[in-house]
Amino acid sequence: MVVTEELADELPAEVVEEAKARAATLLLAFRHGNQLAFDHELEMLLAEQSEREVTTLLAWIAAEAVRKAYAPEVGDRVLRSMARRAPADTGAVAVDEESADAARLIEAVAAGEVAEVRGLVASTADTTFLLGGLLQGVAMMLPLLPEGELAEITSELRRRHGAAALVPEARAGV
Repeated sequence: MVVTEELADELPAEVVEEAKARAATLLLAFRHGNQLAFDHELEMLLAEQSEREVTTLLAWIAAEAVRKAYAPEVGDRVLRSMARRAPADTGAVAVDEESADAARLIEAVAAGEVAEVRGLVASTADTTFLLGGLLQGVAMMLPLLPEGELAEITSELRRRHGAAALVPEARAGV
């Protein structure tokens, strides 16, 4: 990005880039139904009084998406329709728990069906529930592992992915 001249009332380029990153984080959390990440990012924005910048960028992203997807007259109709049916409670992320089919995902992984796995993940509106179902399936299989297998598997995972990452407690900072 080339900045030739900064106007007096214009945000510095670094602030704009930071706001873009925050807008993207907020959109990703909303899109994937991650209420915790969405709430966390929103709380940070409100605490730092940067909601105006991020709201502007979110509106810009939405306008660009509509502009690229629809002809101008169609885009306006789509936006009017969305405005009419906007939910009364906009604080919650759209979640579709029923679309998460962890059993099919486990079967596809076991069969080595890469396209099936990709399709399942792509078609699941809320990957949080898909991941939760997958973890539940793994937890149910753990008692079936022969003695010592779990230690071998975790050692191999640590070797492949580096040292055990520090996972902060969920309520840290509260």
